[in-house]
Amino acid sequence: MSYLVATFYQFVALSDYRQKQPEIQKYCQERGIKGTILLAAEGINATIAGNSLAIAEVISWLKTDTRLANLEVKESVCDYLPFQRLKIRLKKEIVTFGQPKANPLEKTGIHLKTEEWNQLLKEPDVVVIDTRNNYEVALGTFAGSLNPEIQHFRQFPEYIYDNFDRINNKKIALFCTGGIRCEKAAAFLLNQGFSQVYQLEGGILKYLEEVSPDQSLWQGECFVFDQRVALTANLEVGHYEMCPACGHPIDEKDKQSPNYQAGISCPYCS
Repeated sequence: MSYLVATFYQFVALSDYRQKQPEIQKYCQERGIKGTILLAAEGINATIAGNSLAIAEVISWLKTDTRLANLEVKESVCDYLPFQRLKIRLKKEIVTFGQPKANPLEKTGIHLKTEEWNQLLKEPDVVVIDTRNNYEVALGTFAGSLNPEIQHFRQFPEYIYDNFDRINNKKIALFCTGGIRCEKAAAFLLNQGFSQVYQLEGGILKYLEEVSPDQSLWQGECFVFDQRVALTANLEVGHYEMCPACGHPIDEKDKQSPNYQAGISCPYCS
């Protein structure tokens, strides 16, 4: 049996997000949905999995709220449920950034389709920045992109402050897994005075889904926050596993380390 994995987010004013939590919890539980849905006053952010009919019902039901009518969903298929349970969490932010003035509802970067993204990355005056965490970048990234080497997204502003003179007055191209972190990163850069800020629409997942390997500028695999660990072209499950102790992605090379103990620890634990 195969399962459908749906990833989506939307920045939208949800003043009643606390009231929506039990409604969404009940609707999803009745349909056997697993995964995580984050709710905040600024919107919704989710990755859920279930049979295709159940996922379609949930998405259609969410869209009956006119504020979520334009919800864009990225879908992939998995031969097992990549989540063990359902979590509907209330948050201050649907992606933690800690910069209240970086509001995607007020301003954000120029969204680029995958073909436009490829064209932009070939221009000589573009600075391409990976907004993800360091352990995500280690699995794969776009050729020539800068790695801020951050452990948490909220550290991204500090990287910009430290490298302001280096990247100022240039075109800035941002990307992340599904697009949500770029929304806030772009808003932050615009508030700092950057005028040419671009972001990959739909993120890496959309890119891997749409761009053929012979046209792709992506190198490696894309980390995802579920039991699939990483995805490759056409959103196929990659070859990484998750260390049960520390949660770090590991591959066959890591398993050859003397610090690796199957099911117990990995080189990153030590």
